[in-house]
Amino acid sequence: MLTSIGRFLRKLRIDEREILKDMAEKLEVTISFLSAVENGKKHMPAAWNSRICELYQLTEEQRKAFTTAIAETEDAIEMNFIGQSLQNRELAVSFARKFSEINDEQAEAIKNILSGDKEQ
Repeated sequence: MLTSIGRFLRKLRIDEREILKDMAEKLEVTISFLSAVENGKKHMPAAWNSRICELYQLTEEQRKAFTTAIAETEDAIEMNFIGQSLQNRELAVSFARKFSEINDEQAEAIKNILSGDKEQ
């Protein structure tokens, strides 16, 4: 079953006039693994979030679409704390603990802060 991430990756690949082999080489994975991600049989590695943005120099609109695709597809997000300050680690853990209590208005305000949107 094609997921939102799969659709995004496939569209990006086609827009860039790439075949599976080209994108797989850029991402340093096998063709079969990339195909499995596109088809929803494997989860997209978290490291691809920033890697795809950098490799394909995604526009702000593409980044938002990518973020939305990730949110629609993933049931869990893994965070890497390597190199992060204690303050950032505490922030992430605090956010995770309160996540289920955040209402839509609060979520929108947090998104605006994180995106640097001045209209809060």
